[in-house]
Amino acid sequence: MRIVFMGTPDFAAASLQQLIRDGFEIAGVFTQPDKPKGRGMELSFSPVKELALQAGLPVYQPEKMRDGTALRQIQALKPDILVVVAYGRILPDEILAVPRFGAVNVHGSLLPKYRGAAPIQWAVLNGDETTGVTTMYLAHDMDAGDIIFKEETAIGEFETSGELFDRLMDMGAKLLVKTLRAIDAGTAPRTPQDHSQASYVKMLDKSICPICWNQTPRQIVKHIAGLQPWPVATMELEGKTFRVFRAAYTETQTEAAPGTVVSAGNDGLEIACADGETLRITELQAPGKKRMAAGDFLRGHAVKAGTVCS
Repeated sequence: MRIVFMGTPDFAAASLQQLIRDGFEIAGVFTQPDKPKGRGMELSFSPVKELALQAGLPVYQPEKMRDGTALRQIQALKPDILVVVAYGRILPDEILAVPRFGAVNVHGSLLPKYRGAAPIQWAVLNGDETTGVTTMYLAHDMDAGDIIFKEETAIGEFETSGELFDRLMDMGAKLLVKTLRAIDAGTAPRTPQDHSQASYVKMLDKSICPICWNQTPRQIVKHIAGLQPWPVATMELEGKTFRVFRAAYTETQTEAAPGTVVSAGNDGLEIACADGETLRITELQAPGKKRMAAGDFLRGHAVKAGTVCS
C-alpha cells in the first residue's frame, strides 16, 4: 500500500514515525511551508518535515491546495491512500478522489464530539471524564467522514492538556496502523457519524486565560489544566497578572466572596470560589519571574487574607 502522508505538528510526527517504524511504504510527505520563528525570524521546519528528511522521504510544501500544484504532485506519486494527521489545510475533493482507498484521518476526540480545532484541550476544559482518538475517512465537510475505529481513555483529574496530548498522540499513531492494516485487508468497518450529535470547538486564544472565581473548584482546576501548555490560565493579584499552573482541592468552607484570599502560606494560596468552597493555588509565575511553587513565592511576597483576586 503506497501512502502519501500529510501532517505538520508533533501530533502528526508521531503517526509518521510509527508508519516508518512499522515498514509502511511512504511515497511522499506533505507538510505546511516553513515559517519564521524566534527573534531572528529564521525559517523553521515543522516536526513532520524534520522527521521526513531524517528518514530520507521526499517532502512537498505547497503554498496553496487549490491551484492545481498539490493535485499534480499527489497524482504523480500514485498513492493508494492519503493519511492526513493535523495537516492544517482543508483538502479539496479532487485531491481526496485520487487514491483508490481515499483519505483517512486521525482525530483527537471521540467523534462526532469535538469536531474542529483543539479537541484535546476542550475535553479537559469542559471537565470530561473520558476522551479518545478516532480514525475516519475524510469527507467534504470538516471531521464529518465515516468512522473506522475509536479508542477511549480516561482523563486524569489533574491531567493537563499537554499531558493528555502526549498520550493521545501515541494512541492515535497505533490506531492508525491498525486502521491501515484493516483497510489493506478489506476488513475495515465504515460507520457513518450521527451528525445530530456533532459538536464543534474553536482554537484557543489568550482571551480565555483569566480565571473566573465564581465557578466551582473543579471547573477552575479544569480551566488551569486545560490551558497548559498554552496559553496558560491567569489571575490578577495586587494589580499584577500571574500565570497559574497548578491547583489543588481543599476541604475548607468559607463565607468570603469568590476571588478572596482565604489564607496564604507554605502550602500555597487559598482562594474562595463558588458555593462557599475554596481552591489552593500551588504553582504560579509572577511577572518577570520563573515558574515556582506558590509557597516559595509567598515566602518572599506576603499576601494578606482578604486580598481580592480577579
